Amino acid sequence: MKKFLKKYKSELIAGFILWILLAFCNNSHAQTNTVSSTSSTVSGTTTVDRTPSTANAPSIVINNQDICSVASSMAIQSQILGIAGGTTFRDLNCERLKLARALNRMGMKVGAVAMLCQDERIFQAMEMAGTPCPYYGLIGKDAAQAWIDNPEKRPDYEKWVKDNTPETEEIVTDEVAFSIFSLFLMLLLF
Repeated sequence: MKKFLKKYKSELIAGFILWILLAFCNNSHAQTNTVSSTSSTVSGTTTVDRTPSTANAPSIVINNQDICSVASSMAIQSQILGIAGGTTFRDLNCERLKLARALNRMGMKVGAVAMLCQDERIFQAMEMAGTPCPYYGLIGKDAAQAWIDNPEKRPDYEKWVKDNTPETEEIVTDEVAFSIFSLFLMLLLF
């Protein structure tokens, strides 16, 4: 989630600003002008509709189903100004799945597993199942030992460090306890 927020920070800020602008926009109503003219022979009423124009969000078409992209568009309109825009985002997990599927179809099963193991969740699931992810051509127990020897290469390294760092506890020795007791005793006597 942190990677997503860091990567799309500017888009999220722009979306938030547009959302705030939408919250402060007033309702717009069509202005109708009625002009009446009367003469001795012809009478009639003319109505002119002056509805403000609308900003339409552009449609972003992704025709190929084999593309791992997601389209997003947005528009905002006030009585004076309208803004519209759109973009696409790469779905990296979709790309990983497609690449692993392609490697598997070519008979490269270890390569397909290694591709999937770049995801923290799959790496942890493989570890929990007792089948560690491949490590530079090593598989099985050899790969497990290599991951132990090189934990910084794990995709979940930050979480692993947090889980495997022992918490330091303050141990009070007898001398420290005696010093504290002596200090309190002196305070009571004076």
